[in-house]
Amino acid sequence: MTHSNAPATVVIYSGGMDSFTVLHRALREGLDVHALSFDYGQRHARELEVAARVCRRLGVPHQVVDIRAIHGLIDDSALTDASREMPEGDYGQENLSATVVPNRNMILLSLAIAKAVNIGAGRVDYGAHGGDHVLYPDCRPEFVEAMNAVAGIANFAPVEIHAPYLRASKAEILADGLAMGLDYADTWTCYRGEELACGRCGSCRERLAAFAAHGATDPLGYLERPDAADDDSPRPDTAARGAPDV
Repeated sequence: MTHSNAPATVVIYSGGMDSFTVLHRALREGLDVHALSFDYGQRHARELEVAARVCRRLGVPHQVVDIRAIHGLIDDSALTDASREMPEGDYGQENLSATVVPNRNMILLSLAIAKAVNIGAGRVDYGAHGGDHVLYPDCRPEFVEAMNAVAGIANFAPVEIHAPYLRASKAEILADGLAMGLDYADTWTCYRGEELACGRCGSCRERLAAFAAHGATDPLGYLERPDAADDDSPRPDTAARGAPDV
C-alpha cells in the first residue's frame, strides 16, 4: 500500500529519456511515485542499472520485475534476440520493424495496472510518444485509449493510463525535460546496451537529433556520433563525453 497522503501513480520506468521525463513530471505534480521496471531479456538491459541509480538518488520506490521466463514468447525481435543483427539508421518502417517486441506494452501495462491496484494507486504513467506511432502499434493513441478503457473496468478499483507525451515528438519531450533542468546523462537509450552508446541505431539517432534540434549536446558518451554529412539534419557536437557512472 502507499504510505503518503498524495495520490499515487505507478510509472513504467525503463531508464530511457522518455520515461525519465515522465517520472520527473509525475514528481513535479506532487504524486506519490512508484517506479516499475522490467527485465524481459532485452539486449539493452543496461537501462535498468541507470533506472535503479536514478531512483536511489531521488528516493523513489523502485521495483524491477524479472519476466525473463516469457522470453521465448517475445524473442522474435532484434531487441530480445542477440543473434539477430541490430538495424541501423533513422527510424522507419522498412528498417526498424525488427525492433518490435511482440505485445510488449500490453504486457507491461497489465502488470503495472496490477501493481497500481495492489498499492491503491489510481494511475499508471508510461512514455509512449508521437515519434513511435509509425512503427509501434502499442504506442498509438488508439491503443492507449483502449487500454485506458480496459483499465477502468478490469478491477474493482479503476486505474487511469496516463501517457502525457502521446502526441509529442522526442524533441518536445526533451524541451520539457530541459525546462525542468533534468540531466539526461542519467538515461540510457541505445538498443545495444554496451559501455558506450553506438550512435548508429535508430534510437540513438532519434535522441541525437532531438538534442541537435535544441542546439544542445547529448551528455552521453558515444562510440560514433553521426555528423552533419550523414543527412540534412543538424547534429550536436561530435566530441563524446564519458559514459555515465553506473
